[in-house]
Amino acid sequence: MRAFMAITKALSDPNRVRVLLALRRGELCVCQITALLGLATSTISRHLAILSHAGLITSRKDGHWVYYRLPDQSAPVAVREALDWVLKSLGTTAEAKADAAKLNKLLKVDPVELCRRRC
Repeated sequence: MRAFMAITKALSDPNRVRVLLALRRGELCVCQITALLGLATSTISRHLAILSHAGLITSRKDGHWVYYRLPDQSAPVAVREALDWVLKSLGTTAEAKADAAKLNKLLKVDPVELCRRRC
């Protein structure tokens, strides 16, 4: 039951759902996610911690950079099903399309430069 509660809590915030939708494109660093959502880095970090605790995202560290991505197929069934539901249900909404367009622009900017601007 704890896993279910962690997943539903993580999905209860629109910004966390936006992060999941953005990660469909592949892994993103914190600065890219911060720029996409337009929130403070500390707020983004909290959202990422909640998503990570629920198993909905994974991360890897590369030097001082942390990259986040959706989990692979070895994730628990509940996580995979929750992600499938969110991505299929909300992936084509106007909000998701607007974020995808903004993300396309952000991905053209060097992450180091983006971090200098945002972080």
